[in-house]
Amino acid sequence: MGKFTQDELNEINNTLNTPEECLQWAFDNLHPKLAKASSFGAEDAVIIDMMFKINSESRLFTLDTGRLPQETYNTMDEIRKRYNTKIEILFPEAKEVEEMVNAKGINLFYDSVENRELCCAIRKVHPMNKMLKTLDGWITGLRKDQNQNRSDAKMLEVDELHDQIVKVNPLINWTYEQTWEYVKKNNCPYNKLLDEGYPSIGCEPCTRPIKIGEDIRAGRWWWENNSDKECGLHVDHNK
Repeated sequence: MGKFTQDELNEINNTLNTPEECLQWAFDNLHPKLAKASSFGAEDAVIIDMMFKINSESRLFTLDTGRLPQETYNTMDEIRKRYNTKIEILFPEAKEVEEMVNAKGINLFYDSVENRELCCAIRKVHPMNKMLKTLDGWITGLRKDQNQNRSDAKMLEVDELHDQIVKVNPLINWTYEQTWEYVKKNNCPYNKLLDEGYPSIGCEPCTRPIKIGEDIRAGRWWWENNSDKECGLHVDHNK
């Protein structure tokens, strides 16, 4: 069992008005077994900046899937230097990747939703799950307006998919516009693909810029028709 119930977290949620207050509570109650998962999008840029202003010993980790854009690696270096921190980099199991690619091809994700979900599971979900087993809480960049899966999310949640640890969503009530306003005002390091029309950045072959008027998640797995697309880090595969 986790340290907090959802009822307890709901009471705390009612007292939190800003992302900084949410993060302060998380550091006070969960550090050092608390870490930020980052793919270095605009939301991550904001939260990383807030984190290090609150606690210089903040922990930050990322998933190196082996298929990331070079711009993402550049951002990692920029953040590491800016905040004088190390980034804990997680890698998929080489054997799992080898077996998948040898059986289904290097670009298997274009062939079917099932293949894409398998690739996401091996390259992202499995290494993420290993990390989360070592934590009491993890910090995400989720916002309610990103897609309908996230519309009921709260600042603090019991993560039922990961041993009841606390899922910390500081920006859950922010808009994309608020996020960018903070990035510009605080000169936060961010992935430069965001300037090229990529509001959501994942693996290089699975992410493209969006067109004017498209949903902000439209650039992820754009060849799929489902508007409710997720990689599996925030949803239950068994539903």
